[in-house]
Amino acid sequence: MKGNHEGFVREIALADMAATKKLGARIAAHLKLGDTVALDGDLGAGKTALARAILESLGVTEAVPSPTFTLVQHYDTTRLAVDHFDLYRIEEESELDQLGLDETLATGVALIEWPDRAAARIPPDALHVTLESADNGLRHARISGPAVWAAAFGEQM
Repeated sequence: MKGNHEGFVREIALADMAATKKLGARIAAHLKLGDTVALDGDLGAGKTALARAILESLGVTEAVPSPTFTLVQHYDTTRLAVDHFDLYRIEEESELDQLGLDETLATGVALIEWPDRAAARIPPDALHVTLESADNGLRHARISGPAVWAAAFGEQM
């Protein structure tokens, strides 16, 4: 991905859904207009669960489905408009023009699953969260981003 998303790095164990929700709440509390959260990881690693936790922390009460087939879901929250993108089925970056990614970044926040499919379009100041499943059923999050994001993760989770 373009840009320096290694201004800080945190490793967090996610023992259960409560830990995922806590991480989502921490991310949500620090989101501002124009932010991008790039959610990476294998199928079933928890990308949609974390996106759901972020959206719930922003006050979304409606069901939050995976946008695998719709490619993008829009949510209006009291603080920010949020578009949740799932780029798994994207084959060429030019397809992003039809999804409105640039407009989202101008008017709200983007949560992007499978960000590698849009590598050239991910802003350099994006927060990157890579999720991995461990053999013991636990999940692990590697969080990285520019130094401005470090304050959100300065204390132990």
